Amino acid sequence: MAAFASPFADLSVVDRPTVGGKGASLGEMTRAGVRVPPGFVVTTGAFERFLAGVDPEGHIRRSIEALPAGDLIAVSKAAEAARARIVSAPMPAEIGEAIVSGYAELCGAGGDQPVAVRSSATSEDSSEASFAGLQETYLWIVGADAVLHAVRDCWASLYSAESVSYRLRFKLPEEGLAMGVVIQRMVDPRCSGVMFTRSPLTGDRSVIAIESSWGLGSAVVSGVVTPDKYVINKVTGEVVKRTVSHKTVAHVPDAAAGGVREIAVPDDRRDAPCLDDAQIAELARIGKSIEAHYGCPQDIEWALAPDVDGTERLFLLQSRPETIWANKERQPAAAPKATAFAHVFDMFGGKPRT
Repeated sequence: MAAFASPFADLSVVDRPTVGGKGASLGEMTRAGVRVPPGFVVTTGAFERFLAGVDPEGHIRRSIEALPAGDLIAVSKAAEAARARIVSAPMPAEIGEAIVSGYAELCGAGGDQPVAVRSSATSEDSSEASFAGLQETYLWIVGADAVLHAVRDCWASLYSAESVSYRLRFKLPEEGLAMGVVIQRMVDPRCSGVMFTRSPLTGDRSVIAIESSWGLGSAVVSGVVTPDKYVINKVTGEVVKRTVSHKTVAHVPDAAAGGVREIAVPDDRRDAPCLDDAQIAELARIGKSIEAHYGCPQDIEWALAPDVDGTERLFLLQSRPETIWANKERQPAAAPKATAFAHVFDMFGGKPRT
C-alpha cells in the first residue's frame, strides 16, 4: 500500500513530490500537532502508474505542452480529450486495492464514513504559484466505489481547461507534473471559513484577516455568501475591524445524495456573528503559530465542528503559502538601469546621453 497510499502521519513538506502540495501540508500539520481531520493521500506514484496505462506513449503531456497559451479553443479541445481518456479508463487493481484499504482503515469499525476527496498536484500550493480552485474537490463522499470514482475525477481535473491554461501561461513543464489525491474524514461544521496571516487587501503583515460563515467553508470559498470579516492585530490581539454580514445561505452535507447542498439560513442567524471573541483569539493564535512554523504568511482553511467526543473544536483543513503579495514583493519595481539618471529619463520618455 505504501507505494500508492500514505497516511498523513507519515508525511511532511519534503514529501511534496510524492503526495502534492496539499497532502504534504496536511502531513506536516499533523506531525506538528495541529488538529487536522485524519486521512491519507493517494500518491503521485499511483497517478503515474494509472497514466502510463492510459497513455503509454506520453501523447497527453506532449500535446498539452505544445499548445499555444493564447489559443483557448485549442486548449479546451485538448483538455477535454485528455479528461475523457482518464475518466473512462479502468482503475488498476493494485491501486484500487490500496485506496479501498486506506478508506476502510480511515472509517474504522463504524462502517462507511463521509470523506473529502481533494486534488493535490505537485505544483500547487507553493510560494511561487497557487493552483487553488483549478483542480477538483469532492465533499461528503461515502462508500469505496464513490471514493474510487472521485479519485479518478481528481486526476482528470489536472487537465481542466483552466488548469492547462494556467500552466501554459506560467510555462510550467508537463513532464514530472503529477497529481496526489487527499482522502480525509469530513467534519460537519457549525461554521467555517478562511484565515490569512497577512491582509489580503493591503499585504500588511502586522494583521490577521479571518472570514467566516455558517456551515461548510465551500460557501465562502466559492463566493456564494458574503462572510463575516475580522481583522486582528498580531501584536496586541485586538480585533481592529469587525464586519458582521447578512448571511442568507449556507452549504451543508447532503447525507442522502452525497456531496453538498445549499440551504437558507434561519432568520435569527442571518445577521448573527459566527464567532465570539474567544474563538477569534484562538484562530489568530493558531494562525500565528502556523505562519511561524512555515516561515511565511499563510492562507488557511478552518472549521469549528464537533470532535469525536461531541465537543466543538477548531480544525484546520488546509494551509498554503500566501502568493499574491509574496509574488509582488519578489518583483522588482523597475528593471535595473546602467545609471541612476536612466530611470529619470525613462519616466519622461527620454533617453540619457551617453
